[in-house]
Amino acid sequence: MHSEVVASRSADPRDARDSRESPRDTPSRNGSNPNLDAVSLAIIQQLQEDGRRPYAAIGKAVGLSEAAVRQRVQKLLDQGVMQIVAVTDPLTVGFRRQAMVGLHVEGDVEAVADALTAMSEVEYVVMTAGSFDILAEIVCEDDDHLLDVINKRIRALPGVRSTESFVYLKLKKQTYMWGTR
Repeated sequence: MHSEVVASRSADPRDARDSRESPRDTPSRNGSNPNLDAVSLAIIQQLQEDGRRPYAAIGKAVGLSEAAVRQRVQKLLDQGVMQIVAVTDPLTVGFRRQAMVGLHVEGDVEAVADALTAMSEVEYVVMTAGSFDILAEIVCEDDDHLLDVINKRIRALPGVRSTESFVYLKLKKQTYMWGTR
């Protein structure tokens, strides 16, 4: 198991902003601008390389004191710009079946997306403009568990017209490094 930083694409616009930071033209999905300067981006990059990297080492790399890095990291966490989590390989912790499920929805797409988000097996939910209204990534223990989630829980949601499942045969790449490109 290893740790990685997962950079979120949203920040709460109600959070206070540090006036010393210059805005960066990268608004989040909700339209707010998290005001990430070059130093904050460099800190995120350092943590994406190693989520357990000491603040002192990060400070040396980005030109700040350990205390200043600690404050910046806490601010990034508080604003929802990033989170620090342990990322596991699902197979090694007993989850042998992964699938992407495409959903066609009638009515309120957001209500269905919210219901999917509440399911513990659903790891990823995105509303799309394309052949599906929603894509949901599901991680399950086995095929029976996957069948139960799709057949008895997802298809039973009000507004779900149909689903199409894409069972993962082998996961070739999964990274969370988009935060500083």
